Amino acid sequence: MGKVLLEVCVDSVESAKEAAKGGAGRIELCSALSEGGLTPTVGLLKIVKRTIEPKIPVFVMLRPRRADFCFSPEEIEVILLDMEVLRENGADGFVFGALTAEGSIDVINCRRVIEAAGNLPVTFHRAFDVTNEVDSEKTCTEIADLGFKRLLTSGFQASAEAGLKQIKKLNEMFHERLIIMPGAGINERNVKKIADECKCREIHASARIPKNQLTTSGISMGGGTADLQPLMVTSSGVVGKMIEILGM
Repeated sequence: MGKVLLEVCVDSVESAKEAAKGGAGRIELCSALSEGGLTPTVGLLKIVKRTIEPKIPVFVMLRPRRADFCFSPEEIEVILLDMEVLRENGADGFVFGALTAEGSIDVINCRRVIEAAGNLPVTFHRAFDVTNEVDSEKTCTEIADLGFKRLLTSGFQASAEAGLKQIKKLNEMFHERLIIMPGAGINERNVKKIADECKCREIHASARIPKNQLTTSGISMGGGTADLQPLMVTSSGVVGKMIEILGM
């Protein structure tokens, strides 16, 4: 197995520092990973870029809300404005995906984002996994034709391990046009299996562990239970272990 880059998704300064310390090759910076990953603030990007050592590329999520990936014209304007400011403040690339109401690639708005990114690379994220699996070859072709540099996918399954067969197939078909990057549920126990079977060049993981909460007041800021769950942070130890397993 050749060298495999490990991209780590994070939503805090602490997690970003741990990812870099552990040897990650790239960071995907989000807010609210508990919501699937949303657009981070400019402040978060600036501090992450300033403090992580060693310096590695930071790709920024462009997603203004949770739920579906069918964005209104106003939401697309939000995305483009966020993108402009994040680019000005050091983003090395972006992560984005948009679908039509019918569940196919929103070619018009994806093209707008690619054009706005200029020379910065853009990853198409797991919105791909809620498109029609039967049309996967056509969908990948559209993504590559639009100018996306990589595709993050779990192979239409809840985890990359479960979607191994489809990920391997897509990588074999598109490896010269698109970096197929497995993601979802990847950890120390399955990372080598996934890398070996998919023959992928990059892998995406969060490498997170629970962190003890500072408060036990039982009060949730959002009115639900999410704030009462353990805070999840990236572990440099987990990142390092995964890289060791991959033989990087």
